[in-house]
Amino acid sequence: MSTTVDLSFSKRFEVQVHQAYQRMGSKLRNTVRSKNNVKGASTTFQKVGKGTASTKARHGKVPVMNIDHTPIECLLSDYYAGDWVDHLDELKIDHDERAVTANAGAYALGRKTDELVITKLDTSTNYAGANTDGMTKAKVLTAFEMLGEADVPDDGQRYAIVGWKQWSELLGIQEFADSDFVGADDLPWRGTQAKRWLGALWMPHSGLSVASSVRSCHWYHKTAIGHASGANVKTDVTWHGDRASNFVSNMMSQGACLIDATGVVTLRCLES
Repeated sequence: MSTTVDLSFSKRFEVQVHQAYQRMGSKLRNTVRSKNNVKGASTTFQKVGKGTASTKARHGKVPVMNIDHTPIECLLSDYYAGDWVDHLDELKIDHDERAVTANAGAYALGRKTDELVITKLDTSTNYAGANTDGMTKAKVLTAFEMLGEADVPDDGQRYAIVGWKQWSELLGIQEFADSDFVGADDLPWRGTQAKRWLGALWMPHSGLSVASSVRSCHWYHKTAIGHASGANVKTDVTWHGDRASNFVSNMMSQGACLIDATGVVTLRCLES
């Protein structure tokens, strides 16, 4: 047997982890402003203010808007997810243990990615409605109005993430679930757990924060949250002869930050 067989094993394993992470690891990474291949322990996202148009005198100078630029620092942290794969165990089982371990590591890192984003969304204090009831039509419309009044762009890049309890409550709202209002193509009953409504992509998420039976759901614009990656998912497979096992170590370096608080509206929903 070739002495480089372990290198082949390691490369194939890393490909499996990367594919699993891309396929099912993170639900929120593509919904926020993202920066890859960051060098160093932090990076900066620019928050750009609003400009104001004005008149000028004939032959006069064009007025300068002096748009405010605020740098938002995003700190990166290193995260790891590892496990042992016993050599002889692989000979005794019918399933592909390597694929199982690869998926488990990728999903763990994917959940961490979403956790980073959710932690920053939770810093929002733009609350729509009270926290004494669940997800109601009135609460949704209040959030919709808040985003509009804040001039948050309605450009197809708005996202709303809710808990599964709130998703069930949304299904009870006729305007959300009835084809007479949203059309047959946007019905939430078609197998996919995401749908467009009120100019946003709505989807349920099991990782949203809950405190005292109150779930924090968020409606936000893609540019309001920043996500930075210094190193995407990497895998190292090392043979340990004293254990007759491979140790599979998955790792990544990522971080998230709140760029523009006005682009996030939080819907606090009581779960009875």
